[in-house]
Amino acid sequence: MIENPQPHTWGVSALLLAAADALQLRFGALAVRGEISGFTRAASGHCYFNLKDDEGQAGTLRCAMFRRAASLLDFRPADGQLVELRGRISVYEARGELQCVVEAMQRLGAGSLYEVFLRLKSRLEAAGLFDPARKRAIERHPRRIGIVTSLGAAALHDVLTAISRRAPQVAVVVYPSSVQGAEAPAQLVRALTLAGERREVDTLIVCRGGGSLEDLWAFNDEQVVRAIAASPIPVVCGVGHETDLTLAELAADLRAPTPTAAAELATPRRDEALARLQQLAHALQRAAQRRLDGQAQRLDLLALQLGRPARLLLLQATRLSQFQLRGQQALVRTLDRQGQRLDDLSLRLQQACRRRVQAEQQRLSQAQLRLEAVDPRRVLSRGYAWLADAQGRAVTQVQGLQRGQRLQAQWADGRAQVDVVEVQPGAPAA
Repeated sequence: MIENPQPHTWGVSALLLAAADALQLRFGALAVRGEISGFTRAASGHCYFNLKDDEGQAGTLRCAMFRRAASLLDFRPADGQLVELRGRISVYEARGELQCVVEAMQRLGAGSLYEVFLRLKSRLEAAGLFDPARKRAIERHPRRIGIVTSLGAAALHDVLTAISRRAPQVAVVVYPSSVQGAEAPAQLVRALTLAGERREVDTLIVCRGGGSLEDLWAFNDEQVVRAIAASPIPVVCGVGHETDLTLAELAADLRAPTPTAAAELATPRRDEALARLQQLAHALQRAAQRRLDGQAQRLDLLALQLGRPARLLLLQATRLSQFQLRGQQALVRTLDRQGQRLDDLSLRLQQACRRRVQAEQQRLSQAQLRLEAVDPRRVLSRGYAWLADAQGRAVTQVQGLQRGQRLQAQWADGRAQVDVVEVQPGAPAA
């Protein structure tokens, strides 16, 4: 009977070390291409990231690039970039994770997800959603602040802590929403719409912690970006770390590098507000004191004037005498002017009367001359006679006279009765 040998019992570290040796023997130095995701650079200079399959497969490889190799890079790695790595496969013993220790990295282009990001960014920018002219100022002293984020997110705790530290008097309203995953965009839009409809806050903070491009993709969703741009409430957006950039941040009225920074930008510092209030209180107190001092001096002056009524009466009597004298002088000046005007009018009237009398006398003389020129007696004095019938009508022509008719003849020195002996019509004898 053959007994089955007992399997060798490994310690955990020994097993991981053996696995790492086997991997290195199997693969040695290798080259792999993929899309960067979740890139971070530690304070030590070491870089850590995931490398995703660029062909849409679900595979992800954890990568570490130490400071010496990272210092030789000729570009700045970022999420969404398509790269080719050269390194070796190993096992990270502390976590038992498979990882690639990168010794060199070459950029190949933009990854598929990052290309989608760039195309969407270009389209929304052309639509004017990122235009600085449409961005609104954030309320300097809000009474309530709304927060759109997940209830379980560390970002919510950071924001609440910052608000309570800076402005504990500000009330907070949380509009819960997923911030990662397929359901996140629709929930974010509903939360933003609800906040806009209720209009119960002065400023809206949209935030979440850091992550890879995939983790933050909900904040690149077109509907979320448009909801932020259309919000009737000014929006402060703080998503991820300072190096992360989302389209939601570009559409917001104010971009914050982190959720904590978003809380700081949305609230005034309590100590600064109290100091400003103290300055205003001092200024108001000084202005009130100056006003009281001025009114006190005015009251003292009035009291001093009331304490010496004889002086006031003398002053008023003097003023009254001045008014009386000025009135008399004004009356005399007025009478003088009116008298002078009356003299001028009298003189003008006399001159006008003389001119009128002279003009009338001249007209009378001319009329008298014309009247004398047509006086019949002057005609009779030249040897003419005036003939009239029995009724005294003038006889100016032969026609109508009859033989034996009696006429009256008037000469310059007298008159006579004459009888018509013969009537001879026709032209007078030459």
